[in-house]
Amino acid sequence: MESVYDIIRKPIITEKSVALMEQNKYTFVVNKRATKTQIKHAVEKIFGVKVVSVATMNMKGKLRTMGRTQGYRPDWKKAIVKLADGDRIEILEGM
Repeated sequence: MESVYDIIRKPIITEKSVALMEQNKYTFVVNKRATKTQIKHAVEKIFGVKVVSVATMNMKGKLRTMGRTQGYRPDWKKAIVKLADGDRIEILEGM
């Protein structure tokens, strides 16, 4: 992977992920081939925070129907990143 921005795609902003922010955990869509170590270094470099742990999940694409045709959304990978006490990602706090 060339840069840290290839690893971290975008944040996930849902009711559940906003509730996790109170526990100092942030949720991101990441590259499917990214490892926990790569995700940790990318978040630390992009946001300037200290990462304590990373939990990853491979999410299966859902079945979608368009008229008579059926297909699947693409598979993706989700990472929940726990930050050290006192560290915050201010950009995501206002969501």
